[in-house]
Amino acid sequence: MRLSPDSPFVAAVLDIVDSIPAGRVMTYGDVAATLGSRAARVVGQTMAQFGADAPWWRVIRAGGHPPTGHEARALEHYRAERTPLLPGADQESGYRVDLSRARWRP
Repeated sequence: MRLSPDSPFVAAVLDIVDSIPAGRVMTYGDVAATLGSRAARVVGQTMAQFGADAPWWRVIRAGGHPPTGHEARALEHYRAERTPLLPGADQESGYRVDLSRARWRP
């Protein structure tokens, strides 16, 4: 799916992401639900295409894991912002965000 940078949905997603406070996170589904949508995948696509200038690390997967492929960069941000973290279930996952403490709802 090709999204337009001028799309109202894209603008709304980026506005919500920009409003997430430091040390807090939302899941892709949380962002979609805030917009009255169930389009979590489209939120992910929006972030992948247009989220480079937004605090992208504050939008995570439902299990508390950071965006795929950006784990190390995200961890730097989480540590700097004191985002609550949990150890991963196995060696591969490394860590995840403690959603019970870090989840934010506007």
